[in-house]
Amino acid sequence: MRYAETGYNLEIDLSRGNIEGVETDPRLTELYLGGLGTNAKILWDRVPPEVEPFSPDNVLIFSTGLLCGTPAPCANRTIVTTISPQTLLMAFSMMGGFFGAELKHAGYDKIVISGKSPSLVYLWINNDKVEIRDASHLKGKGTLETTQLIRQELNEPNAQVAAIGLAGENRVYYASIEQGKSSASRQGVGAVMGDKRLKAIAVRGTKDLNIARPAEFMNECNEVLKFIQHRLKNPLNLPPGMPPVLGYLGVQEMAFHDEEWHATNFMWGSVRHRRKDFWTKENEELWKESQEKSVTRLIGCYNCPVRCGGQVSYPGNQTYGMKCFSKLTYTMAAMSDLDFGFRIVGLAQEYGVDGYTTPQVMAFAVELYEAGILTDKDMPGFPFDNEERFFWLLDRIVRREGIGDVLANGTYWAARQIGRGAEAFDRNTIKKHEQLPLKLGTLNPIYYLMYCTGEKINITQIEGQFPQSMHLTREEREEFVKDWNQVPDEKMKEYFLNWEPRTFPYYPPPEAVCEIVDWQEAMHYIDDATGICTLVSSFILKPPYHIHNLPLVISSATGMDIDEAKLWEITRRNRTLIRAINTRRGLRRKDERPPEDHWKRRFPELEAKLLDEYYKFKGWNNQGIPTKEYLHELALDYISEDFLQRGILTDNEGVSFKETSVEKEEK
Repeated sequence: MRYAETGYNLEIDLSRGNIEGVETDPRLTELYLGGLGTNAKILWDRVPPEVEPFSPDNVLIFSTGLLCGTPAPCANRTIVTTISPQTLLMAFSMMGGFFGAELKHAGYDKIVISGKSPSLVYLWINNDKVEIRDASHLKGKGTLETTQLIRQELNEPNAQVAAIGLAGENRVYYASIEQGKSSASRQGVGAVMGDKRLKAIAVRGTKDLNIARPAEFMNECNEVLKFIQHRLKNPLNLPPGMPPVLGYLGVQEMAFHDEEWHATNFMWGSVRHRRKDFWTKENEELWKESQEKSVTRLIGCYNCPVRCGGQVSYPGNQTYGMKCFSKLTYTMAAMSDLDFGFRIVGLAQEYGVDGYTTPQVMAFAVELYEAGILTDKDMPGFPFDNEERFFWLLDRIVRREGIGDVLANGTYWAARQIGRGAEAFDRNTIKKHEQLPLKLGTLNPIYYLMYCTGEKINITQIEGQFPQSMHLTREEREEFVKDWNQVPDEKMKEYFLNWEPRTFPYYPPPEAVCEIVDWQEAMHYIDDATGICTLVSSFILKPPYHIHNLPLVISSATGMDIDEAKLWEITRRNRTLIRAINTRRGLRRKDERPPEDHWKRRFPELEAKLLDEYYKFKGWNNQGIPTKEYLHELALDYISEDFLQRGILTDNEGVSFKETSVEKEEK
């Protein structure tokens, strides 16, 4: 008997119209847990680096986390994995809501989609009954409208539906997959879904899941719930310079009015400047009024008491769910106010586009127009009004009309297609992917490494449990560490206590920075394998889930014998496997750098040393490629064998600089 997971994947070949339930190997769960880990193994095995993102041979995987659908609080994430059309690397994007739990209760841990349908279709999973159905009547429909129409057609109001909009159908490189208040947004997973001509997946499940040691498991879950309730009532006292919202569980943007930190540290326009003069008392009151009239209630995901999302009802829009920073990203890009944000987000989600990349691409276009690089010839009819410009650009991007056809490929690719100096305005991408538009002060070594080397290539893997800003006095830091039980080792407290925020060079030394980064990364990889929301684990300070209780939660749920050391080993295996997939697709050290002006003060010699030490710490060579010895240690010998055959590694561990297919395509 399988515990916590179902032991079955659903294989869908859209080219042939073939549907098959496949029993999975429990040994893979022992090695990779599930979710992102086992997704990566499928991608390694089935998608060689020669396969392009829009090839029928690329796979699109919807995976539940290992604990998704169980009583584990906040274990509700669906992990969507494919090859990104934007970065040409492995994409993995998480969405909350109820889809993952519904899929697990339908009897499946994953949906693995290959091929390409000859016409637009949607997938209907109703426990053991699975159908590929015609979706021609849904062509051009928005994500929310598609969900409503499918539920009506199936006469199943409780079906959970993940859908693409017009952007996905037109293969916009940053198209999202929308589901309830949540979405899989980053790196163009919606574009791959559209390329496969899959409009939506609807799921209804009523089956039970088995838990290995129910009494022990429920005891651990109840302890987590107690901590959640405590933190909701007792937010943390944060260091100066950190956004107050992080003192709460989750990122409760929809319940939070004071946006001074974000309003003054987000970059306005594309990446030009900060607006330190913006946050006045008058504007604070206007933003509060906008939020209170638009957010009708707070909403949460499956089995989560935090309610970090909001139901938004804005005149002229359908009622929609808003999550996290979406309310800010369009506002900052347009140098506008919160009313504008609420107006455009509803439309953008209906079109199905990423709420981080899209506003930056549009601001990038405005900057090029103002600089004379794009002209009225490129953008006939471009409005004079600032806000209307963003609606105008959004409509053309999702339809791939005119200049929108170029901008639909994202800032990196659009800049190089436009030319004429547009490349100089591509200032906020890492590995061809737009980042959260922030401008901060002095380089933070920990976040430098996480920005540079994170495989997820976005904000949710560069936030963690070690504070970005230090308390200014030793006494404040001593107070902070008193109940800091989540640290994996007491030395982390010492690093924090001895860190003087106004001195340089930094303490701790690079070797210790690597340890801190490794801890923060490990927590993200646990979440992404188990399906636990990062907002109660890896993303926030002093979370209810941590390295000490997670082995107990996982072991009692699955029956596997997992302690802290074993769990840490699994996270490093998963991390290294994803690094290997990206290495095989051309990723090298030269690609690992943050936006040039993310920090005002930079230290090139320190940054080079940090990368050297981090690669060494991770068991990689000086190009960021895992070594044969380290791969063997993690039972990943199949990777080193492949690397040797391809000339990525040589017998003496030297790096082959053989030109990759990605590098050839860029040329």
